[in-house]
Amino acid sequence: MIRRKRPVAGACVLLAALTAGLAFPAGAAADEPTGRNAPKVNLLLDVSGSMRAKDIDGQSRMAAAKQAFNEVLDATPEEVELGIRTLGADYAGDDRKEGCKDTAQLYPVGPLNRTEAKTAVATLVPTGWTPIGPALLKAADDLGDGDGSKRIVLISDGEDTCAPLDPCEVAREIAAKGIGLTIDTLGLVPNAKLSRQLSCIAEATGGTYASVEHQDELTDRVNELVDRAAEPVVTPVAVRGADSCAKAPTVESGLYTDREEFGQQRWYRVELLAGQELRTSVSVAADRAVRPDYGVLLRALTVHGREIVRGEAAGNGRTDVLSTGLRYPKPERDDDSGKPAAEVVCLAVTHSFSAGSGVKTTPGLPLELTVDVVDGPDGASDVASFGLGRGWWLLGALVVTGFVAGLLWGWLSRWRFAVWRTH
Repeated sequence: MIRRKRPVAGACVLLAALTAGLAFPAGAAADEPTGRNAPKVNLLLDVSGSMRAKDIDGQSRMAAAKQAFNEVLDATPEEVELGIRTLGADYAGDDRKEGCKDTAQLYPVGPLNRTEAKTAVATLVPTGWTPIGPALLKAADDLGDGDGSKRIVLISDGEDTCAPLDPCEVAREIAAKGIGLTIDTLGLVPNAKLSRQLSCIAEATGGTYASVEHQDELTDRVNELVDRAAEPVVTPVAVRGADSCAKAPTVESGLYTDREEFGQQRWYRVELLAGQELRTSVSVAADRAVRPDYGVLLRALTVHGREIVRGEAAGNGRTDVLSTGLRYPKPERDDDSGKPAAEVVCLAVTHSFSAGSGVKTTPGLPLELTVDVVDGPDGASDVASFGLGRGWWLLGALVVTGFVAGLLWGWLSRWRFAVWRTH
C-alpha cells in the first residue's frame, strides 16, 4: 500500500491552532468553542492479545498504535476535548464473562494534557479479549452531554469476541438516541470479516471505515478524524421529498436529510435566477444489509420534465455510502420585463439499493442532500449552451496555431535541405 503524507489542510489546521495559541492564552482563544460547545473525541483502542503481532512496518501493532497516538496528541487542536478508552487491556484470563467487561477509561474526555495522556498510553500492554460492543457503550457515555460535535474513533485488529452483544446493533442503538455521535473505525488487518463488522459500525452513525497497514497511515487517518471534529458543525434540516416535482418542497442553499424507500424516487425544487449556478450533491447510506451492485442517480430537470444534467454513481458492496453530484449554470437572459428570469429546477433522486433477505425495508435509507446556489462564473451561458463554453475559442486557436507552426516547420526544413545540397 502506498504511504501518504498528511493532507496540507491538516497542517493548516495545526498552524492555525499554534498561531492562535501565540496570540491568546490557553483556553481563551478567540472564537474557540468552550464548555458545552467544545468538540469531543474519544479514541477507543483495542489492546487485546493479538496486538502483539509484528506486522506493521516491522514493529508490533501495539507499538505502531502508541507511536501514532503520541503524534496525534501533539497535533490535536486546542479546542478539542479528547479522551482515550481501551478494550482488552487488563484481563488476561479465560473467563469470557470477565473478558467481556474489560474496558477502561485510560484518559478522561476533557481539555488535553499531552504529557499525562502520553504517559497513560505508554503503560499499555496487549492483554486480553476484544469486547467492542461493551466498549462502544462506555465510550459513548464518556462523551457526556454538550452541543459540540462528538466522535468516537475505534481502532481494532480483530472482530468482537463478546457476541451476542452485536457491535453493529450497539452502534445503531447509539445512533437512535439522536445525540449526534459519529463513530469512525480503523482496521489494522486486511481481513474481510473485520472489514464488514467495522464498516457496519461506522455506517450506523454516518461515520467512515478505513483499513490501514502502516504506522504513518494510522497517524494520518486519526489526525484527519480529530481535525474533522473541530470543524464547524452544520445541522441538517429534515425535509420530506415528494413523488413528483409538482408536489416537491422548495429547498434553498443548505444541508438536508430525508429517507427514501427502496424503489422510490424523491423530488425537490430549487429556484434559480439568471446567471446563478446550482451545485448539488446527494449521498445515500446503507444502514442495513443490502445486496451488492447498486447505484445512485441525481437528475436536474425542468418543470416540463426535460432533463438538464445528471450525476450518477455505482457501487459493488464495498462502500457503505454512495454519493454523486451535478452542476447547472443558468444562462444569462431576461424576460419581457427586463428583469432576470427565474427558473424552477426539479431535482430527482433515485437509488437502486435492494434489501438483503429477511431485512426490513422500512424506514427508507437515509439520504443527505446538499444544495448550493451561487453566482455563476462569467460565460455561464456559453457553458450551458455548448458544454465547452469559451473553451471552443481556445480549441480553435490551438488548431490554427498548430497548423501554422506545421507549415513554417515544413518550409524551414525544405529550405535547410536545399541549402545543404548546394554546399
